[in-house]
Amino acid sequence: MYFIALATDYDGTLAHDGIVSRKTLSSLERFKKSGRKLVLVTGRELPDLKRVFPEIGLFDKVVAENGALIYTPASEEERVISPSPDPKFVARLKKQGVKPLSVGRSIVATWEPHQATVLEIIKKMGLGLEIIFNKGAVMILPSGINKATGLAAALQDLRLSPHNVVGVGDAENDHAFLKACGCSVAVDNAIPAVKATADLVTRGARGKGVEELVDRLIKRDHDILPRRHDGIVLGSAGGDDIYLSPTDTVLIAGSSGIGKSTLATALTERFVESGFQFCIFDPEGDYDGLEGAVRLGDGSSAPTKAQVLDLIEKADSNVVVNGLALRVNERPDFFADLLPGLGSFRRRTARPHWLVIDEAHHLLPKRRDDTRAVLSLELPGTVLITVHPEAISTDALRLVTAIIALGPKAKDVVKAFCHETGIDPPKDVASPKGERVLFWRPQKRKKIAKVKVIEPRQSLKRHSRKYAEGQLDEAGSFYFHGPDNAMNLRAHNLMIFAQIAEGIDDKTWEFHLRAGDYSKWFRNQIRDKDLARETSEAENDKKLSAEESRKRVLDAVRRRYTAPATAPED
Repeated sequence: MYFIALATDYDGTLAHDGIVSRKTLSSLERFKKSGRKLVLVTGRELPDLKRVFPEIGLFDKVVAENGALIYTPASEEERVISPSPDPKFVARLKKQGVKPLSVGRSIVATWEPHQATVLEIIKKMGLGLEIIFNKGAVMILPSGINKATGLAAALQDLRLSPHNVVGVGDAENDHAFLKACGCSVAVDNAIPAVKATADLVTRGARGKGVEELVDRLIKRDHDILPRRHDGIVLGSAGGDDIYLSPTDTVLIAGSSGIGKSTLATALTERFVESGFQFCIFDPEGDYDGLEGAVRLGDGSSAPTKAQVLDLIEKADSNVVVNGLALRVNERPDFFADLLPGLGSFRRRTARPHWLVIDEAHHLLPKRRDDTRAVLSLELPGTVLITVHPEAISTDALRLVTAIIALGPKAKDVVKAFCHETGIDPPKDVASPKGERVLFWRPQKRKKIAKVKVIEPRQSLKRHSRKYAEGQLDEAGSFYFHGPDNAMNLRAHNLMIFAQIAEGIDDKTWEFHLRAGDYSKWFRNQIRDKDLARETSEAENDKKLSAEESRKRVLDAVRRRYTAPATAPED
């Protein structure tokens, strides 16, 4: 499910002449049984609403008085979120002959043509009040209070995002809350202005329109998803924007150091701009310092399942799950343990909207027998990032709806994906040139596009913690063995390298120094060209003593990796 809740107006939408039909009520009951939430958003005062609508208990939340009062039917709790009416203002209205006049917990309401009198009194008294119209009704509320603010408060209580709410209404005062929803719907009897701005207009009027909408949501809510709110721009091709949908499962793949994480960073910036919550699984510590996100875990301590789920429950928290402290063989188990709980939370709330799984071949490896059990039936709103698509679980690859292939071996990525999934490869695939990437939707069999992708505003200090504190594999580690191969001391990160370097004898240090081994390791394994260049200068300076060269090299390492890191871009 993507749309978790339905927010509906009452009069003229759900109800006809104040009454909700039995058939419409049955439709709402079906909606609730599907595991979704119902929110009623109305201008009516609560006592009046309870009188005309005894089935109010169907709803999880009620936004009454045009946004001023939040009511929870299950507990009968009432919460007023705006000030009470000024008694002097009410008295002045009565004195000026404004009637009928209704005074609620925060709202004051009358009917046209009294709006001119109301406005004149507001001006004379210097009050911070607004007039809101609703098919002849004139509602007066504190400035900034409307159905949108009330709905936001109700959704916060429910831990839901407006992105995952469908709103349906018919009148002027519905504009604000409809605009705030992930999908806005006007019933057929709605005023023209509401129809003009809605994403959808039902064929049926009032309750019949709501019934029609509920049927569509239960059958397949993804099909009504409007791109205007929820599409994420990947880039452009041929003058057209290319979008990712929050229902997509995306594969980003290409050679090491080609820009996969740079693209992922740009996407997270778009998520933040659009109000989407995201969670990044970061085995290598690549996303330390990512703007708009909280990091859990570091090179010395792994995050716990409880920490991750507790933080994600907060709708305004984006999370980076740093797995540096986990050994490579521990990562799949950690992910397998976390994913079911995360999936359960997503089914209830549709959050986080996007999961970004870096080094996906580590977390969803092909060799695991239980991957199918770990995965839900779908992975909507998920980005899988890898150098080796062929090493990812085939079950996970079969869920992919969009492929982004980078670099000179981009065509090989597409071919590897097709080989693993059994999908016929597209014809005439050629790797892109320059800054473009290949974009393909395999399930739609569309032609591959060469897309100029968005660039991130921030520059992440890539791999700094991985190389400083993490554990490189045996092939990537540095080995001190000396001129006589008398030792075999392994440094699996830069901090261990520095510790060993300080303790070895001068003969061993200079053997590797004069062979250029240090700069070669920094360049090829640490991938820090600046550190390699500075180290090479020390290696080639024959005037330096062992003590001096050692100090220069280790100072260069610590300056980059123990102070605020300045590691190179991947």
